[in-house]
Amino acid sequence: MEQQTKTSARPLGAALKPRQLTMMGLGSAIGAGLFIGSGAGIQAAGPAVLISYLVAGTLIILVMWALGEMAAANPDSGAFSVYTAKAYGPVAGATVGWLWWIQLVVVIAAEALGAAGLLATIFPALPVWLMALVFIVVLTAVNLTSVKNFGEFEFWFALLKVAAIVGFLLVGFALLFGLIPGVQSPGLSNFMGEGFAVNGFSGIATALFVVAFAFGGTEIVSVAAAETSEPARSVKKAVRTVLWRILVFYIGAIFVIAAVVPVGSEGLKSPFAAVLDAAGMPGAATAITLVAVAALLSALNANLYGASRMAFSLAERGEAPRWLASVSKARVPVVAVLASVAFGVVTVVLELAFPEMVLPVLLNIVGSTCLLVWTSALLAQLALRLRADREGTDLPLRMPGFPWLTSLGLVILAAIFTVGFIGEDSRPQLLSTFGLVAVIAVACWMNDKKRDTVPSIGSSDADKQPLLVDESAASSRR
Repeated sequence: MEQQTKTSARPLGAALKPRQLTMMGLGSAIGAGLFIGSGAGIQAAGPAVLISYLVAGTLIILVMWALGEMAAANPDSGAFSVYTAKAYGPVAGATVGWLWWIQLVVVIAAEALGAAGLLATIFPALPVWLMALVFIVVLTAVNLTSVKNFGEFEFWFALLKVAAIVGFLLVGFALLFGLIPGVQSPGLSNFMGEGFAVNGFSGIATALFVVAFAFGGTEIVSVAAAETSEPARSVKKAVRTVLWRILVFYIGAIFVIAAVVPVGSEGLKSPFAAVLDAAGMPGAATAITLVAVAALLSALNANLYGASRMAFSLAERGEAPRWLASVSKARVPVVAVLASVAFGVVTVVLELAFPEMVLPVLLNIVGSTCLLVWTSALLAQLALRLRADREGTDLPLRMPGFPWLTSLGLVILAAIFTVGFIGEDSRPQLLSTFGLVAVIAVACWMNDKKRDTVPSIGSSDADKQPLLVDESAASSRR
């Protein structure tokens, strides 16, 4: 019999398989930001951008370990929002949840338009608005049917991206080792002398702020873990197998690009295509464009899933309208899916009606959301792990090096925020995001005070329970 998560009287399904969760964790970090946006980091720091990627990669490993520990012990569709609520109270948890939801529904629109725009460069006769609408309708249908179908779509999307990266690495290293007939190896001249760090430490720091966002999306694994048949085992496998692969793929790909494409080259606008062109491979630009389209559609699919589950969880906890918690016979939060995609569709329509006036503003406001989500995850894990250790709670997955590695993650995040506030271009983005957080926090606080005047099931003591609890017996303000 299919197991179910213990998140409500009509729980979500548990049909995601371990292989799907593992590939989801791997594929969520391999997006258009790597295929297209990696050139910006190289432009800022030169080949020394590898240091930036190593630091950012270390951060995401620490965040995934922290989320994995909490998700294995207490799988919940609200993930880091629920864990933050348990550690610091319902207002903090709801603020993180709504912040992440807003980010995802805005990004859904950006991904639909981005995928359509890229595809239009290959098939210019196809209207962008029509392709964007088709993408949204198809992937909404996937999310409405069952979590099993969503997982299978994400599995194949991720497999395509992984295959593209593996193929790229094979071609890239063959080029560097001079194994491609008729093509001269560029060697490692780009790494020599002052060319390695063209802008010194400031360039590396600036690139760190840029590349950190390339790993955005990995937190979706903690949300999806709640719909696996064996959450603890699935999360363990996902965390332990995904982490080193992310670093290998990212560091390997960036190493090849930095070695082949010099700083200042026009090729950095599409770095993967530039490397394949240098290797004498025809149709490289078209191939990479199609892979980038697949990456964007994969992200759209995953973000719609994540947004709907977060909305469902918020409704379950009384932090959103109760009708968002309704579940279909297939154990899918249909209303939450439709509500989430509706905001994305409205944003797409407004952006098409008023080009460059809606989406850029929204993306600037939510641009730094992932940094705050990662911060909340590490802070929650720090508090809950200390509580669990103090109370002698047995955890199925324990983050190694605690509390020092958790603290290291927070130090890295503090450094990224500092660099962001120093930078003239990034400061407005951070200030906008913090302004949004303040608005959401006030709204959540007012909602919490309003609910305090109405008798409800449970009490605030539920938020102070140990990390490992039976959610069917006690839950936070459902």
